[in-house]
Amino acid sequence: AEDGTVKKECGVDEVGEICVFNPGVFPGNTYTEAAKNEGLYADEKYLRTGDLGRLDADGYLWITGRAKDLIIRGGHNIDPAEIEEALAGHPAVAFAGAIGQPDSFAGELPCVYVELVDGADASVEELMEYAKKHVHERAAHPKYLEILDELPKTAVGKVFKPDLRKRAITRVYNEALSKAGLAAEVIRVVDSKKRGLVAQIAKTGEVDEKSVAHLLGEFTRPWEWVED
Repeated sequence: AEDGTVKKECGVDEVGEICVFNPGVFPGNTYTEAAKNEGLYADEKYLRTGDLGRLDADGYLWITGRAKDLIIRGGHNIDPAEIEEALAGHPAVAFAGAIGQPDSFAGELPCVYVELVDGADASVEELMEYAKKHVHERAAHPKYLEILDELPKTAVGKVFKPDLRKRAITRVYNEALSKAGLAAEVIRVVDSKKRGLVAQIAKTGEVDEKSVAHLLGEFTRPWEWVED
């Protein structure tokens, strides 16, 4: 959990956050900024590395990704690498970036954005069907897939997932507002050091603020009113 409480120890080949303990690791004021020390140690003993990994049947540790990229669907952890690696096997796919899109019931649902190989052609339906066949964990099957001309990337060529999350938050919140007939929309998603990604909502007409608050309050991602 975010506060460092261990929910459970993972079984063989089950992905979880890698936490370490040895004589050189001890709880304390690791960072000078107090806020950074909150939840840093699991059960106030094991240092949380922020990396995802799994232990195989022979006891070998495999690092699979970063904990901040973990998709949490109804309390179930999904490693985005499983989705990305599966889709990377399709001959038309150059890059794939899987994230958790907001969901009012499950918290997050698997969502993936894809960039195709130059000159290649593939439909959303084809790639969704391919994912269902090659992503072995049923809970990890993408609920939404979108093909982009180019995925956002870092300077070293890695898929930049914060931009994908902003895109998903905007789409999901705006769809919910439109479906509810509420005259408001997400105009941008900003990155707050304290709150993470925050959706900024502007009115597009007369709207009951309490109805908007009730609707968006069903999602875990924070939001705030702004003047357009």
